[in-house]
Amino acid sequence: MTLRDEIVTLAEEAKAASVKLATTTADERDGALAAMAAALREHAAEIVMANSADMDAAREAGTSEALLDRLMLDEPRVNAMADALDELRGLPDPLGVVSLDSTMYNGIQLRRVSVPLGVVAMVYEARPNVTADAAGICIKSGNACVLRGGSLAARSNETIADILAAAAVGSGMPEGCICAVTTTDRAATDVLMELHGLVDVLIPRGGAGLIRHCVEHAKVPVIETGTGNCHVYVHESADPAMAHDIIMNAKCRRLGVCNAAETLLVDKTVAAAVLPAILRDLAAAGITVHGDETARALAAEAGLPAGAVVEATDADWATEYLGPHLAVGCVTGLDEAIDHINRYGTKHSEAIVATDEAAIQAFLARVDAAAVYANASTAFTDGGQFGLGAEIGISTQKIHARGPFALEALTSYKYVLRGDGQVRA
Repeated sequence: MTLRDEIVTLAEEAKAASVKLATTTADERDGALAAMAAALREHAAEIVMANSADMDAAREAGTSEALLDRLMLDEPRVNAMADALDELRGLPDPLGVVSLDSTMYNGIQLRRVSVPLGVVAMVYEARPNVTADAAGICIKSGNACVLRGGSLAARSNETIADILAAAAVGSGMPEGCICAVTTTDRAATDVLMELHGLVDVLIPRGGAGLIRHCVEHAKVPVIETGTGNCHVYVHESADPAMAHDIIMNAKCRRLGVCNAAETLLVDKTVAAAVLPAILRDLAAAGITVHGDETARALAAEAGLPAGAVVEATDADWATEYLGPHLAVGCVTGLDEAIDHINRYGTKHSEAIVATDEAAIQAFLARVDAAAVYANASTAFTDGGQFGLGAEIGISTQKIHARGPFALEALTSYKYVLRGDGQVRA
């Protein structure tokens, strides 16, 4: 069997399963989620063992610490994956929701009702927890899934997918409802994204290169998850202590996540009062600052060690570091900050720290991003934090799925009409 034949067979199995899934009840799908969560907990040691092999191989390959953090699974993280599936069970059924109910001029009753998309293909990199999140969200929303994880997490993904598929089928879901592409051949992704008529939507989740490749080459619809060049802007009215805590959390909580801050902008009028303490604590946390002229001068005055602050280049303002680096610049005010963010940001998550309500309102209205914050860390951009349950991704597009998206974004709708013999003239 060729690689293409293998992928097509998986997609055909998923397509057949999707037809049966669409007619399952909410209780049946929630029962499957319960079984899947229990299976993860029961097989936690097996999952951690498979992940350890992936971690060893990744370290030997020189993988960055940020990616290793994304890749690593221990029993608490496996339990968190199971908890996310349990949380999904508690969410409302996204299917059968009536968003329009009317009677046409001729007496025909018309309803617009939510339905599954069908087959959801997920292509993702070194995040094995995505395997569980995606499978759970797809089952809850009545979709079959074809999961294609990255080679770094190959053993982890295959183990998790096998455990979840067995649990789902054992609880009454159709064979093929959760399919995993196990080959590490990169050509498998290209085959998957060409299967028009079998795959109803493709969702890439990973680095900019993967996402761009899928968007440019897919022959099936794509929900584009975005990279996160996120900003924190400190307005001249900001409380310095609040600004310090927010940027330290947004940058340092987890370096390798897409909602981590990658650029700090500070009004020049307050830079001397605000920046030195922040720069000292960033240096203590191991963060290399890529600073403009003002930031570098303040760092020197604060006595920061050599190498803690380097000169920012144009490329730095557009970089998603996913590591221990932060671009820091000083701006002349709100307008310059907003212009900078809209130019260099990736429309993911942006924050202002301010007490001036007019400045806050202007920032929230004019910054073009999926999530905009006033006086809070960008780290909250997360499906679980937003009350959506496990997320399937964070979209920076302006289609129906924007920001953290989950169940509702994996549904479409159909019009259901009931008459009593009407014919059109």
